[in-house]
Amino acid sequence: MENNDILIRLRYALDIKNKEMVEIFKLGGVEVTKEEVLKILTKSKEDDGDEEVVDDDTHMKCNNKMLESFLNGFITYKRGKQDPKPGLPASPEPTEQQKDHVNNMLLKKLKVALQLTTEDMLDILDDGGIAVSKGELGAILRKPGHRNYKECGDNFARKFLKGLAVKYRG
Repeated sequence: MENNDILIRLRYALDIKNKEMVEIFKLGGVEVTKEEVLKILTKSKEDDGDEEVVDDDTHMKCNNKMLESFLNGFITYKRGKQDPKPGLPASPEPTEQQKDHVNNMLLKKLKVALQLTTEDMLDILDDGGIAVSKGELGAILRKPGHRNYKECGDNFARKFLKGLAVKYRG
């Protein structure tokens, strides 16, 4: 699943307005205009071939760093700004996520931003149409490299975002 698609689905599920999107990006350290947000939120025209089509007039690609900055800004937007602890940097620098770990990061950051418990997440996944055990969810929320870490697939992330839409939009 592309990062633009993740933002489109997240925006729909949580009913985030364009003005709020600009503010969230700013809280995450990325300056975008309302017009750029609209370009990010448009679906790209895809060819049947392997070539990536980018129409600069109507579409803007969201990279992993930009998505992570948005999610960090979303945490700040929902929970408020926290004072940094002594000896730690003021805000975490976005890490260069591999494509495989973007969905895991999405679930972790949404759990923090929306203050979800494990039971809440299991209910959301159930609403999205997928039954998951606590152990499986715990494996997805672990750090990469942990022996019980499990990669979150696109279908799993899609079902979670669908469940969020059911929960927050009815």
